[in-house]
Amino acid sequence: MSLSPSELMLMAVEEARRARLVAPPNPWVGAVVVDDRGVVVARGHTQAPGGSHAEINALNDADDLARGASMFVTLEPCVHVGRTGPCVEAIVEAGIRRVVVGTLDPDQRMAGQGVEVLRASGVDVEVGVREEVVRDQLAAYLWQRTTGRPYVVAKVAATLDGAVAMDDGTSQWITGAEARRDAHRLRAESQAIIVGAGTVRTDDPALTARLDGQVYEPLRVVLGSAPEHARVRPCRERTGALEPVLEELGADGVLQALVEGGPSTVSAFLDAGLVNRLVWYVAPAWAGRGATRGAVEGLTTPSIDALRRGRLVGVVRIGEDVRMDVEV
Repeated sequence: MSLSPSELMLMAVEEARRARLVAPPNPWVGAVVVDDRGVVVARGHTQAPGGSHAEINALNDADDLARGASMFVTLEPCVHVGRTGPCVEAIVEAGIRRVVVGTLDPDQRMAGQGVEVLRASGVDVEVGVREEVVRDQLAAYLWQRTTGRPYVVAKVAATLDGAVAMDDGTSQWITGAEARRDAHRLRAESQAIIVGAGTVRTDDPALTARLDGQVYEPLRVVLGSAPEHARVRPCRERTGALEPVLEELGADGVLQALVEGGPSTVSAFLDAGLVNRLVWYVAPAWAGRGATRGAVEGLTTPSIDALRRGRLVGVVRIGEDVRMDVEV
């Protein structure tokens, strides 16, 4: 039995997931090629910068079976020349008769031009299949290409009553090993990690991501001055307003920045309205008066009318802890 367009796009989304850690600063894209009977004949995902895009890998996998077939791709195929040639030309030359696109690419070099070229070349094009799912997967890329700033994720690990450090200053570890592993994936998905100088002085974190035997080293940004022999070095030290820091990172091609500093740093980004998503790990533990630091102690709320609210977009149990994702 052939799969529906929705199912085929979700298959492309799953293929794109395989590119999440290697594709940046390019988007992580997945593509699926289907013959006229609805049978999947090829798949592909974006390789590391300089490597082939998802469409090219799928076409290479399909070979002669691409002629007369349909392609389902999560993001609009590129029309410009970068490290690789335009994907739209390869699609037309391969004889693909129909292209189904999850969402358009907001990059100023694209913005619908890829779709226009395909249609002008006689290819049947449909846009918007499972677009909400695709846009959620590509949220960081879409935000950076639209605003010029990285998509900001703020991470907190706290007890049930919101404590992130105890009376003696200790904080490792509030959450369990499974949640910490998940947090390392967050680091690996980010091209920059931002912390305050206080966190560097207190915890001396390396701020690398250790995942599946690989070590990822995002750009480390310290708000303030890091001690000379801190493990976080080499790092980029910045002081002053937060927005210029993000603009600089966006100009450098950072798609996602992870704010992993202490309460003061997280509070500053939240208060400035610069956080896109809050990832909050909650441990089934409570500190009571044994806690000296709350997760967002830098924020004040004068009345219930001023209460800050986000949109809960995900809740999952990880080991003995819970991860909540909130759009801010």
